[in-house]
Amino acid sequence: MLRKSRSADNRAPQKMLPAAVENEYVRRYLAYLKVEKGLAANTLEAYRNDLSKLSCFAEEHEKDLLSIERSDLIELFAELKDGNAGDASMARFTSVIKGFFKFLLAEGILRRDPSSLIESRKSWQTLPSFLNNDDVERLLAQPTLNDDVGLRDKAMLEVLYATGLRVSELISLKLSDLDWDRGVINCFGKGTKQRRVPIGKSAVDYLKRYFAARPRLLQGKGSDYLFVEFGGAPLTRQKFWKLIKGYGQQAKIDYVTPHMMRHSFATVLLRNGADLRSVQMMLGHSDISTTQIYTHVTNENLQDAYKKFHPRS
Repeated sequence: MLRKSRSADNRAPQKMLPAAVENEYVRRYLAYLKVEKGLAANTLEAYRNDLSKLSCFAEEHEKDLLSIERSDLIELFAELKDGNAGDASMARFTSVIKGFFKFLLAEGILRRDPSSLIESRKSWQTLPSFLNNDDVERLLAQPTLNDDVGLRDKAMLEVLYATGLRVSELISLKLSDLDWDRGVINCFGKGTKQRRVPIGKSAVDYLKRYFAARPRLLQGKGSDYLFVEFGGAPLTRQKFWKLIKGYGQQAKIDYVTPHMMRHSFATVLLRNGADLRSVQMMLGHSDISTTQIYTHVTNENLQDAYKKFHPRS
């Protein structure tokens, strides 16, 4: 399994670039495709949409497009595939991203192309690093429980780890999505597909504690959203990314993202004997082949056990 490397430097400039400068590089690339390659307007719009996904990913990671590394791209591809992106979409996205970075390299803007070794379908399905049990416990212990925001964050982290939801699904949860009697959450995922995911006792306990604090966060305002900001506004993806990154730093974890919690959820289930079909249903994967990227974990465990215990290993 590929591990994160945060030390690579693939850029000529040493500072973070403002969004306006990043957009200029995208505009230059699209202009190049229009003039030099003669691409049609519809094709250029598809390219623009793919590059917007890359830009949003960079923003959530508090990076610019020129500081993207190969490990970042692998994580982005895994997220898109996990979100049920089809093979044709993934192939086009890979082509667009590789073309963009080759253009920046040819223009002398980059010194190294982070996409140069990303070529095959196998690269999309490489599972990003997940958290081990000790890391998860340290992360979950970080929110302060003597204030309302800390209770909210604790409940969010507990629900995230208990259910394996995508961050977009987590922040979109409504009060009506909670089924206390059955101990499940109704989740609306990709393509408005609904699934019911069990939530454990720990998550339920902290949700109840958060519910006692939630009216104080609302400050007299109403909201259908389960998790709210101070004043009643719903949380954004960017805000939750910053929250979990901050708690990861407090827990002395080198790198953590919301999606790593989703991977950790699937990994711990399979390690403890859950069947692949059940994990597929809980993750909301339409194709079980997407879920199968997690079986490398059990395979590694089997190999370790064989080497450790078999007399002929």
